[in-house]
Amino acid sequence: MRLLRTNSAHWMCGTIAVVLLFATGPASAQSKPGLPLPRFVSVRDDPANIRTGPGYRYPIDWVLTRVGLPIKVVAEFKVWRQVRAQDGTSGWIHKSLLSGKRTVAIAGREDRIYQEPNKTAQIAAFVEPGVVANLLGCEKGWCRITVDAHRVTGWMPQDVLWGILPDEFRG
Repeated sequence: MRLLRTNSAHWMCGTIAVVLLFATGPASAQSKPGLPLPRFVSVRDDPANIRTGPGYRYPIDWVLTRVGLPIKVVAEFKVWRQVRAQDGTSGWIHKSLLSGKRTVAIAGREDRIYQEPNKTAQIAAFVEPGVVANLLGCEKGWCRITVDAHRVTGWMPQDVLWGILPDEFRG
């Protein structure tokens, strides 16, 4: 993930080295107010400005430069969504810059994508922290994901993915 700070010191969160890359196409934005909070969505456009408050009059504090990045919506004000990124960065973003397409990021350490939902299954791929993938669904603590750019589809334990609420999928 690349975050650019727009304040006096131009700051960039380290570009994450990835084994697999991901790009998404357009999807419908999670723009309807009143959807459950918190919830996860993804970044639709590059760049996507995160502001210090809910409106264009507020200064841009961060710029997201990765389409498809999962982001957590924690509050709403009219057409603005207060969001939090995986690294804790937070602020306000216009709803038009968000997509309802569900994605996840590999959290914390290098891990494996398995062909079946168990750790004794054949390994489909190795992934590094920060890799972003489409979320296809979860069951019994495992999530089925796909990394389109490399045509890899498989299963990962839910607890190694960022972009899913702990109690979102039960089974």
